[in-house]
Amino acid sequence: MVLRPDVFIGLGFAVGSLLVAAHARAEEPQASATPAAAPAATAPAPAGIQNGMMVQIDYTLTVDGAVVDSSQGRSPLSYVQGQGEIIPGLEKQLAGLKVGDARDVTVAPEEGYGAVDPQAYVEVPKTQLPPEMTPAVGLALQGTSKNGQPFRATISKVDKDTVILNLNHPLAGKTLHFAVKVVKISPAN
Repeated sequence: MVLRPDVFIGLGFAVGSLLVAAHARAEEPQASATPAAAPAATAPAPAGIQNGMMVQIDYTLTVDGAVVDSSQGRSPLSYVQGQGEIIPGLEKQLAGLKVGDARDVTVAPEEGYGAVDPQAYVEVPKTQLPPEMTPAVGLALQGTSKNGQPFRATISKVDKDTVILNLNHPLAGKTLHFAVKVVKISPAN
């Protein structure tokens, strides 16, 4: 929900592959009787969240002081940095953070779900609504467009024979406040 709307292999994956190859060579029989080499140094910890890394975060999203979404009581949110899987403003502000880092992040509408689009209001005859529905302002609907795309809308006005549907994302035009903690960073597969 904070998230969602595709696969770059990051530096961490390349380092991991090199370590696997080095380990395999170290186990090959030695042709000479030279003394054993010192153990290879372990891979350095990732420098922080970088493009191509799989990231897990715990978060709480608030808008106007009210909690809108949270991973509390659920698994952390997983995404690949730099792939556009979460909103741009949050992704930008998470770049460089390390495991254990916690941060309060504010995301303006332009970097979140966008501004409210006045073109995204549609007048629909009540006859196109399910017969058992009593239309009311604020009622959320889900449907499928003529071309088969799912959509979500909120009734913003009810008239005698029609309703006005708001097709904007529910968080469009809102400033988003996230309390985020980085739980895990690893190479994306």
